[in-house]
Amino acid sequence: MGGWYDPRMSTETAPAFKTLSLDDLTIDDEASFRHVALYADLRDALRRDRYTFRVLPESQAGRWDRALCLNLTFWGTDAGGDVLVDSHIPADVVAHAAWHHLASRALSEVPARRPSADALFLGESIASAFDVYLVGRLLGHAPRSSFLETQVPAMADAAAEAGASDEEFEALLASIARDPDGAFDDLRALLFDVPRALVACAGADEALAVLAAVDGHRFAPLLHRFEISNWVLYARAYAADALGPDPRVAAIDAALRGADGALDWLTRSWLTPEARPDRG
Repeated sequence: MGGWYDPRMSTETAPAFKTLSLDDLTIDDEASFRHVALYADLRDALRRDRYTFRVLPESQAGRWDRALCLNLTFWGTDAGGDVLVDSHIPADVVAHAAWHHLASRALSEVPARRPSADALFLGESIASAFDVYLVGRLLGHAPRSSFLETQVPAMADAAAEAGASDEEFEALLASIARDPDGAFDDLRALLFDVPRALVACAGADEALAVLAAVDGHRFAPLLHRFEISNWVLYARAYAADALGPDPRVAAIDAALRGADGALDWLTRSWLTPEARPDRG
């Protein structure tokens, strides 16, 4: 007797995603980002590269739960950006997808059938740290931003669950607003280092030691806001067989740490016309 799902079912009978370009989508909350020049550069990079997004079919429209499940479970960049529930996309998701795309493009010459764990962590650490950079840039400039309305409370909840007081969270938020670029640098490095250490752990004892070691980092209270356990599980399931160091990624990571501003380095290396793969 067959169960509720028969693996012999043809995928041809499953509902298909719609594939839309950025020009086919309505970008929500974009006015809040108008003073962030780097956002416009990222958006234009997706348009120039004809990047496409997957949109739930009409029979699944409005299923935020389903889109979230798919995004958390299948977040590779080889098949398009985040799964969208309809033809609207938040401006911060545009930026997030762009960083993933640019990281994937920068590492496209790596001779591997699948990306390394390091490559996955690099792209996600940049994209996620940029979310906090945007928080810093929008605070005081776009108080009605829907991005801030969702991100700041989520950050506050994560910090509270990590044991930070309201006063400590407010101080952290103020430090992000004072220096968004520095916040990006610090958080990007943390979000790269911790998953790399966790993916090599044999069990919970080793993993707890990794997490405890970063308790003194200013962004430690926000660490689990970024679903890093999902990153590690995804890398173990889908990354290239070797989980060791990726020399190409190591070179980029070292350049970011040594730069006088990691975002400036990324802008010069990945976003300028000279960095485009269609040149030369």
